[in-house]
Amino acid sequence: QWDGVRNYAARNNMKAMQIGDLGFFYHSNEGLNVVGIAEVCALAHPDTTSDDPRWECVDIRAVRDVPNPPTLEQVKANPKLADMALVRLGR
Repeated sequence: QWDGVRNYAARNNMKAMQIGDLGFFYHSNEGLNVVGIAEVCALAHPDTTSDDPRWECVDIRAVRDVPNPPTLEQVKANPKLADMALVRLGR
């Protein structure tokens, strides 16, 4: 379960996720690396770590690790990934 998110943009992205969607598992606080691939396995639902009903979470499962995890700079340098939110939005 991906819970505890308290960022409106991230919450809105989670609401748009569909079962089967794949995404990068990105360490945003430690290392700034893509460390794996994750799959959404349940739609957005209330986040039980908050008493505020505005916050939701999604259930994800690990698909696989990424060998030699690329840094954010390496991801941004790849033209095939230029349209990803991770690249387009400031971090």
